[in-house]
Amino acid sequence: MGKRHGRVAPEVSESERLLFGGPLRYDMGWNQHRDAFLELDFRAMVRRLPGMLASSFRLARQADPKAARTVLAAETGRGLVQAVSLLAVNSVLGRLIGTGTIEARLRGAAPALVALASVLLVGTLLRAASTYATGRLEPKVERVATEQYLERAAAVELAAIEDHAFHKLLDTAQYGAGSARRMIMYGTRVVNAVISLIAAAGVLTVLHPALLPLLVTMTLPSAWGALTNARRRYESFHIWVQHARAGQLISSLLTEPAAAPEIRVHGVGPFLLRHFRAMSETAEAEQARLARLAARTGLIAAAWTGLATVATYATLGGLLLSGAMALSVAGTAVIAIRTGSASLDTLVLEINQLHEEALFVGDLQRLYVEASERAIPVGGERLPESPKEIRFENVTFNYPGEAARPALDDVTLTLPLGRIVALVGENGSGKTTLVKLLAGLYKPDRGRILWDDVDAATADRHQLAERIAMVAQDFKRWPFTARVNVAVGRSSAPLTEERLATSVAEAGAQEVVADLPRGLDTLLARNFSGGHELSGGQWQRLGIARAAYRRGRILVVDEPTAALDARAELGVFEKIRALAGNGQTVVLITHRLASVRHADLVHVLEHGRLVESGTPDELLATGGVYAELYGLQAEQFTAKLPAPKAG
Repeated sequence: MGKRHGRVAPEVSESERLLFGGPLRYDMGWNQHRDAFLELDFRAMVRRLPGMLASSFRLARQADPKAARTVLAAETGRGLVQAVSLLAVNSVLGRLIGTGTIEARLRGAAPALVALASVLLVGTLLRAASTYATGRLEPKVERVATEQYLERAAAVELAAIEDHAFHKLLDTAQYGAGSARRMIMYGTRVVNAVISLIAAAGVLTVLHPALLPLLVTMTLPSAWGALTNARRRYESFHIWVQHARAGQLISSLLTEPAAAPEIRVHGVGPFLLRHFRAMSETAEAEQARLARLAARTGLIAAAWTGLATVATYATLGGLLLSGAMALSVAGTAVIAIRTGSASLDTLVLEINQLHEEALFVGDLQRLYVEASERAIPVGGERLPESPKEIRFENVTFNYPGEAARPALDDVTLTLPLGRIVALVGENGSGKTTLVKLLAGLYKPDRGRILWDDVDAATADRHQLAERIAMVAQDFKRWPFTARVNVAVGRSSAPLTEERLATSVAEAGAQEVVADLPRGLDTLLARNFSGGHELSGGQWQRLGIARAAYRRGRILVVDEPTAALDARAELGVFEKIRALAGNGQTVVLITHRLASVRHADLVHVLEHGRLVESGTPDELLATGGVYAELYGLQAEQFTAKLPAPKAG
């Protein structure tokens, strides 16, 4: 295998090849994170420190301004307390080691001891205040960051959600909210450590200038080790994020209610468990690699630190032996070195942790930027209040990254409003793509979609969506109550019993609701306590009730009876025709051509192109594609059964 950035590319497991078609890794060689974030050194980290602290404080102030100010003031005060305590210790040592009787030296040290005790008490109170404020602040920061993540993710175009690269950014950015919370903790520790280090360094400089650089050399090895390991962890995370998601997918399939029957009947459980184990072992090998490298780096850093520590205390001993430093000053220097070393160690560790979390918050911020660039536009040209028709003019659309043949190819057709318009054709003919373009979920690659004379590409997308109600073949079965499953059709409208009852009646779903244990308040999710499951036909009724509750001017119904028996199918189409009878435009997609006999207009699509248009009778008389498909379906019901064999 070749090398990538100094590491051997991992072997691809058979599970990855079989289940997912290939390796589930991201090549960091082309990934933007490599140049921007992985070339780390201590100088670069320190240079970014003010920006990281400012970012943490902005998040904190946005979540809870009062708690943010409390934390900042308390941590600053704690740092100053440590500086004052060092000076008080120096004064106590000077008094105790000085000349005179023990009683006199103790009396002389008493004021400094009282001052030291007072300072330590203040430090304890400040720490308690900081702990309380941080405890309030951290969950609020995580909530605010998560809300911003979800808000932006929900506002992007459908094409962005379906885009592989953007979805990968969604995967990694979801960890940014937790990192934002931890940045508050690490940020407060950094502030405290910086002030403590400044105090210790100031004392050491006054005692003897040679001690300060030695203090720094004691901590540099640990800084190098922490940065090196952080870089490896972050790079590994980004490379393996999709692999981790795949492992979680296999795990969830084993407990998913929808998959449970087939897992048991077909014996799929051992198969999935075997591949879960294989995927997990591949991920474990990567963790073992990181642990091995971290151990090696730690040993090297520890050896450097040991040599620097010996050199520091040897220098201190030499100053004492040469008489260049008094014993009391040496005692204070030892305390200052230990305090400064601890502060510097803490500073390096916490800056490293802060920087590592900032990388993931950076993913979150990149999501904010890209999501804003790919967001559904706000505002635009107003649609006509009562348009007469919607026209597709030479519309071509192809899904990104898919085959050369467009999903829609130079389609020109008219949808007269206030009528029932049927879209028919075999699988892959472009029917569902056409209605997604109609609803504004995609934009044409070429051509225009006109509401009278207003181009949908320049129209107010919110207003366009307000006009559309949709019952898709795979409409979402929300794991909430039946009430919410209906009212989510227009969640912005006040939830009223009158509107619910009317919508349920229009959909013919009264029987469905009456059979539920708690009526509309029944939870429709069997994986929760008290949950209930509906049949396919019952869900279809609720789906139509949801569309009725929305009260959109255009109702798009995509294969509404695909999973229904003949009686249920007839009832669903009767309700759809009743909705159209009230003046609502119905755009109907179905394979059941007998079901479109009441349509005012039928458009026939084939391989993404419009091949026929007309009323059902006209198309049957023409003898084209529609007539051929109609005849094939009719034969299934008119063919004679074979005569029974004689006994």
